[in-house]
Amino acid sequence: MNFVWQILKEQFSNLNLIFRLSMFQEKSRYNMHYLGAFWQILNPVIQIGIYWFIFGIGIRGGSSVGETPFFLWFICGIVPWFFISPTITQGSNSVYSKINLVSKMKFPVSVLPTIKIVENSFSFIAMMIITVMILVLNGYFSGIYLLQLPYFLLCLYILLYSITLLLSTLTTIIRDIQTMVQSIMRMMMYALPILWNVESLPTFFVNLLQLNPLYYIIDGFRNSLLGGEWFFYDLDYTFYFWFITLLILFIGSRYHLKFRHKFVDYI
Repeated sequence: MNFVWQILKEQFSNLNLIFRLSMFQEKSRYNMHYLGAFWQILNPVIQIGIYWFIFGIGIRGGSSVGETPFFLWFICGIVPWFFISPTITQGSNSVYSKINLVSKMKFPVSVLPTIKIVENSFSFIAMMIITVMILVLNGYFSGIYLLQLPYFLLCLYILLYSITLLLSTLTTIIRDIQTMVQSIMRMMMYALPILWNVESLPTFFVNLLQLNPLYYIIDGFRNSLLGGEWFFYDLDYTFYFWFITLLILFIGSRYHLKFRHKFVDYI
């Protein structure tokens, strides 16, 4: 566990650095765009419209998911995914892309995935606020269930850091990993309850899909925003999620500390 504590200590002791670099990178991303940071909202809105038209109108013919309109059910899953997917893809390459720079100075390399997570959080938070507003305007405010949203946000951030810490280490050593990550993230969107209701599948296949810890996150956000059930109603699945997440964090911390002094040798 010393590996984990050392990594976490580096995150907390460099919070100021993390937020300053995240804000700088976010501002520089849209520096030469006329619409500037508005693209943080416009880009996901355009994608949501396309997916809704294809899957909600085209394939489903406008039918609801249970008693919930498909559009409302859909945005509660796609908005977290628009944060998860690019964060894992970019976070897995965060060390490799900056190693030439940070190797020339005393820099806590373990914060590079965190910087990417915080950077992508700005648009995610804005989209979450818009999502809640849409639900309220349509009369689907989940009420007291919204109290568990901070819990699932905590789950999301810890899982994302665990995954990106491990993948950023492996990607620096083996470049093929980055290509694999990009391919897997494109396919994973269809293996999660985002575009379609997987509960219509036989129980065996649902249980198989739930082995993916991201399923717990997507389902949790939807339950928090639309109201459904509390996370502690299924303690077995909750324990499973935290076991997998902490296991990934432990492995990622161990290998990051083992190889980070050799990262520059793999460039």
